[in-house]
Amino acid sequence: METYGKILLIAMPAFLVLVLFEKWWGWRKGFDTVRNMDMISSLSSGITNVTKSVLELTIAIAIYPFMLKYLALTQIENTFLVYFLTFIILDFNGYWVHRWSHEINLFWNLHVIHHSSEEYNLACALRQSISAFFNMFTILLLPAALLGIPEEVINTVAPLHLFAQFWYHTRHIGKMGFLEKIIVTPSHHRVHHAVNPEYMDKNLSQILIIWDKIFGTFQEERKDVPPVYGITRPARTWNPIKINFQHLWLMMKDAWHTHNWFDKFTLWFRHTGYRPADVAEKYPVSKIDDVYHFDKYDTKTSPAFSAWTWLQLLMLLLFISYLFGKIAYINSIDASYIYWYGGFVFLSVYALTELMDRNRYAAVWELLRCGLGIYLLFSQEDWFGAGQWLSSVQYILAGYFIVSALVSAWFAVKHHKEDEKKDSSSVYA
Repeated sequence: METYGKILLIAMPAFLVLVLFEKWWGWRKGFDTVRNMDMISSLSSGITNVTKSVLELTIAIAIYPFMLKYLALTQIENTFLVYFLTFIILDFNGYWVHRWSHEINLFWNLHVIHHSSEEYNLACALRQSISAFFNMFTILLLPAALLGIPEEVINTVAPLHLFAQFWYHTRHIGKMGFLEKIIVTPSHHRVHHAVNPEYMDKNLSQILIIWDKIFGTFQEERKDVPPVYGITRPARTWNPIKINFQHLWLMMKDAWHTHNWFDKFTLWFRHTGYRPADVAEKYPVSKIDDVYHFDKYDTKTSPAFSAWTWLQLLMLLLFISYLFGKIAYINSIDASYIYWYGGFVFLSVYALTELMDRNRYAAVWELLRCGLGIYLLFSQEDWFGAGQWLSSVQYILAGYFIVSALVSAWFAVKHHKEDEKKDSSSVYA
């Protein structure tokens, strides 16, 4: 927990700088692939994912230590070759986990957030799942266990393998010559994120492209087929927490409504997107039929509102940085504090993105967030121990929460009036 938090303290600013650099580069080149609200939604999703990971809210099925203890055929030292073999095993493992996430209805819910952006840029790489509460895929580490690869090697290579998948989420790098035959490149991964029929469920490899070529899922990017990004059942929200559970909620409703008892129990493990015929007819959902002609999700904004959303995001990044930097200290004060802090972070993301969606209840969510913040401040007479470094932190944050509640409520009311006026105008048009 503490080690991962310290790693993220370095990784998060680096990712943010690269995301902002891509935005600047696109503006400079006249090819901006980063929309403001979409980028903040992606960054917010990344915040929820790393918070969940640091708080260790995923229950790992402790199967690798068991396999290592009872199935290892040999014991090997931590040499370069061991790390290389571990990398290959994790990459092979990653290909199949990724493939199953695209092919099996239930597992798609664990991955849909990553594909939910209708843009393709470095920020969307940060859209990672919070809906996985059980890590059952460690069974695929059987080859590593048979070889006797130590658990600490797995724990070292796995984060590096994950971070190495960030860079190729961009439209600013074209074909890369001979590297196209070896590693996953931006061109390969653009295909993967596309909803074009020619590209669907292709290029599932994570670092080495060889797995797609071996197992028949490779597709080269074609000049005559420009990739169109997103998911065929658009999320239609900036709220990453909602997106994480939309598909699961649809499956739950389908299982409840269908009269076919076989479907009630099997739809979860059918192909991705499967819906029982009776509920598909009675409860249709919006789906993109023509990928070249659909309206991307967007919400009306203004320079003032954009500035406010960025200010709120920066404050959220400060809150999360303090959590990651002081997690051991916070835990030493009271073990429950880190979960209160995590709840505050999740509520902050929810309130901000509801405001971005122009949801009529956005002000309520912001009031709940600020109310929780003030409660935490005054119940501790501090902010999780920050008072020892900044004695006035209690009053600074109390002022921030009051201002935040008032400004967000003002924007929410303003948006509601604008939307009502727009709706009434369309009725009489």
